[in-house]
Amino acid sequence: METVGFIGLGNMGGPVAGHVQRAGFPMIVFDLREEATRSFREHGAKVVDSPCELAGQSDVIITALPMPEDVEQVSCSANGILQGIRRGSVYIDISTSAPSLIRRLEPLYRAKDAFVLDAPVASGQPGAARGIHEVMVGGDKEIFDSTISQALAEGLTLGVKAGVDPKALWECVRRGMVGRMHVLHVQVPQTVFRGEFSTETFPLKLLRKDVGLAIALGRELEVPLPLADIAEQHLIEAMNRGLGDKSAYTATFLLQEEAANVAVRATGVEPEKAGKYISTHPEET
Repeated sequence: METVGFIGLGNMGGPVAGHVQRAGFPMIVFDLREEATRSFREHGAKVVDSPCELAGQSDVIITALPMPEDVEQVSCSANGILQGIRRGSVYIDISTSAPSLIRRLEPLYRAKDAFVLDAPVASGQPGAARGIHEVMVGGDKEIFDSTISQALAEGLTLGVKAGVDPKALWECVRRGMVGRMHVLHVQVPQTVFRGEFSTETFPLKLLRKDVGLAIALGRELEVPLPLADIAEQHLIEAMNRGLGDKSAYTATFLLQEEAANVAVRATGVEPEKAGKYISTHPEET
């Protein structure tokens, strides 16, 4: 069985690495934080002191790191993956980075007779089990469309300020096309309606990074992205207001509520269970 080396055991990488370990693969792990490696060590993984050491003992190397510069540093530093990678090994980056980064790195790995896969991982919808839910291997990164959340925020604040009960508004939304988006019909009841915008899922600061990468790619390829540009401005404003660690899905509601001078709050509205189908026809729910 192939030995898997895993670098980066944070909010994204940790659950993914946990799936790999539970599948029975021999594992070698590295993280700058000792506490992040502890549970893997306790379950039989070998903990090493550098990416170079990890690469020298692994058949498959996976990185899950916060920023593109971290991915490049882990690959190219003096104690990086490229210094220790073995011939025939496979390097997989599951972080979200610009395509230009993996294109720069691929020839360096090819020179070492190693292979590269660009495989960003979606962490799944809030309320679902943590870990791998979607893996997008190769090709250009699809543009992250963050405008739905803003549109919903505007619609709900408008309705509430016009005197409509939030529960009635929510019933209209959740039975329509937008309501089918599990991210929204789970997150809105448990964050916006309760006024609790902290998150244990995907923080806004990482969404800001992803949207920025998408826009940079659009500029590189001369593809106009007007909606993404507007979405980025909302995200920048949210970052400047100190909301980077709040929920990526709903933190911008705070800005919209302030701009509209109204709070969208409701009691007795529970989030849908993960995976439940929300129908547009009441008799089907």
